[in-house]
Amino acid sequence: MALREDIEKQGSWLFRWRSYLPLLGIPIFIIAIRQSGILEKKFGDSVGDYWGIFAIIISFFGLIVRCFTVGYAPRGTSGRNTQSQVADTLNTTGMYSITRNPLYLSNFIIVLGVTLFIQVWWLALLVWFGFWLYYERIIFTEEEFLRNKFKDQFMKWAKNTPIIIPRFKNWKKPELAFSFKTVLRREFSSFFSIVATFFFLEILTNLLTQGRFIVHNSWIAFFVIGLGIYLTFFILKKKTKLLNVAGR
Repeated sequence: MALREDIEKQGSWLFRWRSYLPLLGIPIFIIAIRQSGILEKKFGDSVGDYWGIFAIIISFFGLIVRCFTVGYAPRGTSGRNTQSQVADTLNTTGMYSITRNPLYLSNFIIVLGVTLFIQVWWLALLVWFGFWLYYERIIFTEEEFLRNKFKDQFMKWAKNTPIIIPRFKNWKKPELAFSFKTVLRREFSSFFSIVATFFFLEILTNLLTQGRFIVHNSWIAFFVIGLGIYLTFFILKKKTKLLNVAGR
């Protein structure tokens, strides 16, 4: 098998299981968490708390990038499909005018916040390096699909649009209006994933570094509010058509 086909095959497999493969890194995260809490030890708990808030804000900024991307996307693009590539149209406006992969950029920002929260430098480097290798093959596979389907249109867009790092001067106004309902329907699970990740990281960090099961009231409120929001929109999506938008 030629290298091109081999990489595309690997990318297809990674694309299909991309939601579950990161779970294989849990043992590495546990090892890192045992070494966390550097800021608290050197500068006190208050500095550590502020750093934790900073890390959470970064991850939610990544979610905002996702929402801004999805809110302007037409049906058949920017989806969560896992079995095969899907693209009814080639989206080249909005976030897709400044980077070819805004959703992967947003995922990186979210993961950046998580790694900063743990406060272990080698984990951040390892995760960022692995993130690049992981998504490099997925992006290659996606772009092979787009190249074959949209041909010259794809080549022209790819020539002027960077893979990940945004080129803001390329900004083109989205063709569709922003749909807040679409964002709520498609990203409430991403929102709760961030909330749950930080909540359980806080618990696990206290358990592994202090040997005690500690959950402060602020963290309980953070999780409960997040869960309430998640369940509300889950029910609205499954039981009603309130969040449905024509063409999205």
